[in-house]
Amino acid sequence: MGKWLAMLKEIAPRLARVAVLSDPRTNVSHDYFLRNTMAAASPLGIEVISSPFDNVADLERSIRSFGRQNNAGLLVLPYNFTIVHRDRVIALAAEHRLPAVYAFRYFVTDGGLMSYRINLVDVFRQCASYVDRILRGAKPADLPVQVPTRYETVVNLKTAKQLGLTVPPGLLVAADEVID
Repeated sequence: MGKWLAMLKEIAPRLARVAVLSDPRTNVSHDYFLRNTMAAASPLGIEVISSPFDNVADLERSIRSFGRQNNAGLLVLPYNFTIVHRDRVIALAAEHRLPAVYAFRYFVTDGGLMSYRINLVDVFRQCASYVDRILRGAKPADLPVQVPTRYETVVNLKTAKQLGLTVPPGLLVAADEVID
């Protein structure tokens, strides 16, 4: 979550508040993401606001309300509801000129500003290595815990331009994919 906030702050330096979009009743990771976001936001001078919703009308109301605030942005958590309604989320973020970071690349290819997440191909390679070891007789409990080591960043320049944002050169260089 710290990287998400840092990316938003880099592309929108005056960012002062961020809404975390999720439904805490059905997204089991909501509290985890919210706690980590709050911890990472303080050093960056960003206020974190939980924006819970459980239907499209609440989601729209939440984004519209947040869109009336100055220097605001969105963190769209990985959650089935936001995935299913990503076109609406992306459209509302654009309509209210809210920079947003997403967990999935396809949000960006669909018009969202940027995404940052673990590199799934790398994770699957790690999994294959574990399966191989287990099939050769290793006990799963004896295998070391591995964490993702590669991440991918995707930035949509067209969306940045529509939002009136300039993508800093450092973010462009760090991006694995830049969409024009």
